[in-house]
Amino acid sequence: MHSTFVASDGSASVEVSQIKQKALDLGFHQVGIASVDDRTFLAEQTQENAALQAWLANGFQADMAWMENPKRQDIRQVMPTVRSVICVALNYYTPQIRPEGNEYAKISRYGWGRDYHRVLHKRLKALTSWLEAQADGIAARFYADTGPVPDKVWAQRAGIGWIAKNSNVITRNYGSWVFLGEVLTNLALPPDRPHTQHCGTCTRCIEACPTQAITQPFVVDANRCIAYHTIENRQPQLPEAIASQMQGWVAGCDICQDVCPWNQRFAQETDVAEFQPYPQNIAPTVKELAELSDEAWNHRFPASALRRIKPDMLRRNATANLHRTPAKNPEV
Repeated sequence: MHSTFVASDGSASVEVSQIKQKALDLGFHQVGIASVDDRTFLAEQTQENAALQAWLANGFQADMAWMENPKRQDIRQVMPTVRSVICVALNYYTPQIRPEGNEYAKISRYGWGRDYHRVLHKRLKALTSWLEAQADGIAARFYADTGPVPDKVWAQRAGIGWIAKNSNVITRNYGSWVFLGEVLTNLALPPDRPHTQHCGTCTRCIEACPTQAITQPFVVDANRCIAYHTIENRQPQLPEAIASQMQGWVAGCDICQDVCPWNQRFAQETDVAEFQPYPQNIAPTVKELAELSDEAWNHRFPASALRRIKPDMLRRNATANLHRTPAKNPEV
């Protein structure tokens, strides 16, 4: 027997099983639900907000000012009528291996194929439109790394996976190679069980980080993070402490994911064709990227999340790697 759940104004209802099946039909690999009205929600939110405030007070957000948006600490400021958060995950892993050799530049797997924002948003928009069409009075709004919604926190609450010591969400089925998205709705839906932690005593991600960006379990200092500096740092020069430890990375960094036992055991190839790598993203050379013109950059990265890394930034990142020394970086 199916159960129906009403919107906050009592005017509409929908079966929760239908919502989950629709998400899967649209191609999402996992779906879970978290309740904003859950009795433990406020207590958990207080703890999470305290941790966020401590992180911000330490300046660990670097220049990412959007992390200070107060809406991130209260989802009702994002959508006042929200009662449930439908969380989804999309596996993006592909098994290609980067070639060895200091002449090669490294691009994070998330940026190998089509821009994940485009892929996620298309599916989330379809899910949101379908949900609102089920009955009058249903309101919904979607996000995927584009608004003041703490994706990882909600994914853990919805049972998608757990926030690991490197701050990524790890899922049992796909490791941490997943993109996250949310649909906020005024429907009061029964929540899934929050995911429990399964990192145990493992500290491989912490030990593998060449810049010690993971200052303690679950705490990442963006000021020390290679991914932050290659993607978000707009300064003309990278800090020497970062530039000397980049190990070939020019766009993001997968070191803490590559060494994760969960990824090494459970990563499986995605069925999303758009995430298959553009051939030039697997084994570019440091030299060619250091000399890449603005025009060549524009043609090389069509419909790519890597367009966030502007041409001068990419050349800067590559140049920092021109004279690097050999370093071990385990691959999956």
